[in-house]
Amino acid sequence: MGEQPIFTTRAHVFQIDPSTKKNWVPASKQAVTVSYFYDSTRNSYRIISVDGTKVIINSTITPNMTFTKTSQKFGQWADSRANTVFGLGFASEQQLSKFADKFQEVKEAAKLARDRSQEKMETSSNHSQESGRETPSSTRASSINGTDDEKACHTAPSDSELRTENDKLKTALAQSSTNVKKWETELETLRESNARLSSALQESIASVEHWKKQFLTCKDENEHLRNKIVELEAQCDEIDKETERNEELRKRLQELEVEIQDKEAELEDLRKQSEVIPQLMLECEAVNEKLQDAELRNQDLEDKQSSIYHLQLIPNTIFHRPLVTGTLTSALLWSWSIY
Repeated sequence: MGEQPIFTTRAHVFQIDPSTKKNWVPASKQAVTVSYFYDSTRNSYRIISVDGTKVIINSTITPNMTFTKTSQKFGQWADSRANTVFGLGFASEQQLSKFADKFQEVKEAAKLARDRSQEKMETSSNHSQESGRETPSSTRASSINGTDDEKACHTAPSDSELRTENDKLKTALAQSSTNVKKWETELETLRESNARLSSALQESIASVEHWKKQFLTCKDENEHLRNKIVELEAQCDEIDKETERNEELRKRLQELEVEIQDKEAELEDLRKQSEVIPQLMLECEAVNEKLQDAELRNQDLEDKQSSIYHLQLIPNTIFHRPLVTGTLTSALLWSWSIY
């Protein structure tokens, strides 16, 4: 059957920074597919994720691996073979819980498969050893209890079987030695991985504490900025009101400028009229002088007229009456003579 997917989800993939072992480095620009695969031929489990044509996760799950939830939507695990720590960011807490549960299930299955594999190897090794022990005795028994013909018939097969079993035992022993060395190497690798994971976990805890402090600091700064925004909005309202007042004052100033222009025009008219006033006063004075002269002449004429009336009573006085009487000018044409 080969390797088949058994669980699939989507998440943002991260890897620990190999230089600092503290910061996360994004392995994908967006959420990608992350799947559990089971290989029936090898009886193994892997987590695989591909971004386009690039494989960003290829992690074989071993019984010593641990998936840790570091937040409500983020989890991580260490892979000693890949010499890195993978991190997954999910869209919801439910997706993280499902992935973590599947990780635990696959881990238990991998542990069970390893135990079964060890049991099979131990059983095959024990069986080979028992076969090696029983073959000489059976051969001896057949040689003792059988006839010479039987001895002749069974001698060759026993040697070949002994050689075959011996070769099998040697192979099994060599394989066991190789497996022991391999297991010792894997055990040492797992110990180193466990030490790195412990160190990474401590660093992650320290990083979490650091980010908590950063979060509280950012929260305080956010509250401060929010209060500052409220103050600035109040100042903006005051500025808007001040702008409205300035606009009203500007309109009033324009009206006053128009009134000033009108007053200046009136003042200019008055100034022009004031220039005519002296001439008019001179004319008035001249008219007054003429009027006074006329009044004086009129007074003289009245005096002369009154004197004429008095002269009518004097004898031998001849009066020449004017042709026109009754006006001020006709009085000037009077003439008289006394003989």
